[in-house]
Amino acid sequence: MHPFLLSLLVGLTAAGANIFGGTIITRKPRERSYLKYFVALGAGFMLATSIIEIIPKSLALPGTNAPVLILAGYLLIHFFEHTVTPHFHFGEETHREHFVAAHKGFSVVVGLVIHAFFDGIAISSGFIISTSLGWIIFLAIFLHKIPEGFTVASVMLASGRSNALAWGASVALGVATLLGVVAMMFFRHEVQFGLPLSGGVTVYVAASDLMPEVNREPGGTMAVVVLLGVAGFFLLNRLLKTGGW
Repeated sequence: MHPFLLSLLVGLTAAGANIFGGTIITRKPRERSYLKYFVALGAGFMLATSIIEIIPKSLALPGTNAPVLILAGYLLIHFFEHTVTPHFHFGEETHREHFVAAHKGFSVVVGLVIHAFFDGIAISSGFIISTSLGWIIFLAIFLHKIPEGFTVASVMLASGRSNALAWGASVALGVATLLGVVAMMFFRHEVQFGLPLSGGVTVYVAASDLMPEVNREPGGTMAVVVLLGVAGFFLLNRLLKTGGW
């Protein structure tokens, strides 16, 4: 299958996970605690993906200063999360002590839309390099997409917005992911910039967004789930490469 079509299909799947996460919070089912396990799995899988695959492949690409771009990707998301969207976390934000100002809800949407756009760039960049890398990056991103949609919808509800607007915010993340996929495919000859930038973003999301949420949970269960995420990366990586992907 052509890399563009494959990127688009898996990008649609990742976008659907954002929307599903928003649907969870707006439909208000009884049990949502399982989402923390997606966060922990995603943290381990994304850390392994970025350190073992994305960064080394970025450094091997010719014609660019990959370390600078990796750092730039990390700092870009750091900047937006600490200026545009300060004080949000990957979890439900509907308790009274977590109520946020109305304008902050839309600020969080803007910050996460930027993050989601780079998710799409990462997916496309991976498939441009190789099918196996594309699948690994996709799964790493997919694991945090449901909690991401859950987060943006809950922040919107906490800022006093309606269920419809909260769900629409999760849709906006899905659209941004697809736009990132399409943008990178149009600029596929610039993958030497897209891959390291998205690598820096991936490191930030795993280490600075997801891992702190894992560390909030008491006991050792979540640490084990993180390690399972890392193990899942190595297993998938081995299977894909053994299968000639």
